Amino acid sequence: MLDQTLVALVSAAGAAVASAAGTDAWHGLRQRVARVFGRGDGAEERVLLERLDGSVVELEGAGPEERQQVRARVMAAWEARFHDLLEDAADEDRAELVRHLNELVRFGLQPSGGVSAGTGGLALDGTVDIRADRGSAAAGVMGDVTIGNPQRPGPGHS
Repeated sequence: MLDQTLVALVSAAGAAVASAAGTDAWHGLRQRVARVFGRGDGAEERVLLERLDGSVVELEGAGPEERQQVRARVMAAWEARFHDLLEDAADEDRAELVRHLNELVRFGLQPSGGVSAGTGGLALDGTVDIRADRGSAAAGVMGDVTIGNPQRPGPGHS
């Protein structure tokens, strides 16, 4: 049985796989995952690469309305694989596996040249449609917002 720290680590590793699938970070992350599971066995690494690629195919085949559910399923599947890997590892091997999983999670969290936002910001990649109607306001980051009718331009304003 894994302690809470290791359970959190396998959860983060599963999330890293699901988040990176189909992104620029995918190639590097999938190689790391295959090495963690394969531990030097080339045949085992190839099997893992096929499984990882299957996760991407599954995500890419999902329609927009089901993509979140598929991503959650992929995350849970990889979380379970990481959990089993750690739980089945001999005590002398577990520390090294934990180190590799921590590296994998850190790699998965690095920006891959995509979008990023600072504290209080909102970063989105893909199509975004933000609308405000009927006197409402919409923004990714809101500071001082005043809702009301704008002032009419005076002379010299167009």
